[in-house]
Amino acid sequence: MVTQVRVYTINRGMLDSWIKLFNEKIVPTSAGFGVHVVGAWANRPQNEFIWVRTFENEETLKRYEDSPERAAYTPQTGPHIAKIEVRTVENALLVPAAT
Repeated sequence: MVTQVRVYTINRGMLDSWIKLFNEKIVPTSAGFGVHVVGAWANRPQNEFIWVRTFENEETLKRYEDSPERAAYTPQTGPHIAKIEVRTVENALLVPAAT
């Protein structure tokens, strides 16, 4: 399983429309291809949107990224994003978290 932490700097004044687009388009479409959003957070003072996603392997991600479903909304997402940072991470929790 691959896990990515993604930090997007969103263009000023567009954070709310980005969040709506993310939830309406990206989350359900990516899930349909096996790319699952684990969580998402807004850092409003910095115009940042931080989210975590997981997927089985690079082939899974490529199927989603190359899909016509994703291509259909890319013209809407692009203008929102000023900068993207992606970090691939691994689980470092040695003891399961208490619930």
